[in-house]
Amino acid sequence: MHKYIFRRLLLLIPVLLGVTFIVFTIMSFTPGDPAQLMLGESAPPEAVEQLRAEMGLDDPFIVQYLRFVGNAIKGDFGRSYTTKREVFSEIFARFPNTLILAAVGVAIAVAIGIPVGIISATRQYSLIDSISMIGALLGVSMPNFWLGLMLILVFSVGLGWLPFAGFESAKSIILPAITLGTGAAAIITRMTRSSMLEVIRQDYIRTARAKGVSEKKVVNKHALKNALIPVITVVGLQFGYLLGGAVLTETVFSWPGVGRLLVEAIRQKDTPTVLASVVFMATTFSFVNLLVDILYAYVDPRIKSQYSK
Repeated sequence: MHKYIFRRLLLLIPVLLGVTFIVFTIMSFTPGDPAQLMLGESAPPEAVEQLRAEMGLDDPFIVQYLRFVGNAIKGDFGRSYTTKREVFSEIFARFPNTLILAAVGVAIAVAIGIPVGIISATRQYSLIDSISMIGALLGVSMPNFWLGLMLILVFSVGLGWLPFAGFESAKSIILPAITLGTGAAAIITRMTRSSMLEVIRQDYIRTARAKGVSEKKVVNKHALKNALIPVITVVGLQFGYLLGGAVLTETVFSWPGVGRLLVEAIRQKDTPTVLASVVFMATTFSFVNLLVDILYAYVDPRIKSQYSK
């Protein structure tokens, strides 16, 4: 297991290099001059050119990228062009908000997805099964930003029950968490149903039923434990996705998280903040995947024996 973890951590290096190179290239060749943005439109050209030289923006693209990589290896991702603060201090200040939102979103997804998936599998082709699969299809198909806007329109503007912006109280998290959890719930529902259908058709399930074991015990004790193995992977991946992919939802609800920070930095062409945010999200997602794989190995001993080779 230790060798497997070490190999996965080594593979993270080329992943981060590839991600940062792509993002750095996009940010470098998009319109806009960070020096001009920092000094304002009315700044004289001489001051802009001097600031560009001080920031190293006049250097060739590859020199700028290698300088960024060299500083990043030392743990220095630079300072924000707009706030002048160290970019990782801003990311760490906002990450708890993103973590809370992702955790509540996954909790909602699991609370809906697993029970509905189990009921749908045990009552295949019934009306409940059809309704749940239609709901799952709608949940997967609806864009998060559209669902968020509809929730704001109904529950905030129309009914006035819930706030739609910021993070001022516990009520503030309800709408963005539902927005995030809906799509994840649909995916978990489909995976749980598929996995349960595969397991309940196995010979040992037929044997348990032939011995007179109650259907409830067959489902909860014999089938569910084995069916949840692939579901664990999906839940972990969804959690990692929500940690790194809540950009649109945080923007719609003005949620003070890393995703909104990234959008603001892109608008202002704040390259250090964009790069640090992307590296942070990619690293977080990779570590979540690694933890899911480790958990998967402990749930299924057969997988653990493969990792130890």
